[in-house]
Amino acid sequence: MKKSIVFGLVVFFSVISNMQSQTVLGKWKTIDDETGKPKSVVEIYEKSGKIYGKVIEILEADKKNKVCEECTGDDKNKPILGITVIKGLTKDGKEYNDGQVLDPQNGKLYKCFITLEGNDKLKVRGYIGFSLLGRTQYWYRVK
Repeated sequence: MKKSIVFGLVVFFSVISNMQSQTVLGKWKTIDDETGKPKSVVEIYEKSGKIYGKVIEILEADKKNKVCEECTGDDKNKPILGITVIKGLTKDGKEYNDGQVLDPQNGKLYKCFITLEGNDKLKVRGYIGFSLLGRTQYWYRVK
């Protein structure tokens, strides 16, 4: 009897742990698609049924105090630390789309979609017009 209870608890917690790692929500280490170097940590969260991501840590020491000089609107001259870079994505099957991603280096907003590629790898695609004209970054879950 005790063995079956312990086995049941192990299975329950394994399923819960696996379900949590199959979500885009959480902290992700961003990797520069040109240099391959880690740049920041972005926390992806849900608000009012939409997905957002904000910079919670900058990994490059010389860029920790940078502001988004090229940004427009509310983001103009905001510190990059704390800025929302993923804006208003909605779930569509296994993909999140219909939102935007901000590139703080040039201040431009791009259409965006994200998908999980395994439990700990996130594909982030920013593009203009349609998704063939853009660039992709892969982010890795922070454990």
